[in-house]
Amino acid sequence: MTTWSNRLKELGIELPGVAAPLAAYVPATQSGQWVFTSGQLPFVDGKLPATGKVGAEVSPEEAKQYSATCILNALAAVHALVGIDSIKRVVKVVGFVASAEGFTGQPGVINGASELLGEIFGDEGKHARSAVGVAELPIGAPVEIELIVEV
Repeated sequence: MTTWSNRLKELGIELPGVAAPLAAYVPATQSGQWVFTSGQLPFVDGKLPATGKVGAEVSPEEAKQYSATCILNALAAVHALVGIDSIKRVVKVVGFVASAEGFTGQPGVINGASELLGEIFGDEGKHARSAVGVAELPIGAPVEIELIVEV
């Protein structure tokens, strides 16, 4: 069986560094067999690639890509805490989408994260999920993702 770190290499994916917290919290914490991440924004090299609401300043297609970036940042936080190869399965994804009035495509946006988890983890990447539309996210981010994994 291949390890998750080898699977990432096969897919050409390199986990980013852990995004620095914006306030008084840690990127991830472990309780027993569970690792919970804090909400992860789509930071790339310490910067947001876009700001604004999905369905207005940010297209749903762009936001879907940003949700995949968020999940890579979440996996980086897990990896820094316990190592990516210790993951047994993905349990839950919670996605928040800064939504323009009338935008109802939150599930499609968060599919970017869910589909990437499926590519990486296969059946062990199947998870419960919430996709929630919100008025605003920290520093104007269009998407934020939380991740829970079993280790």
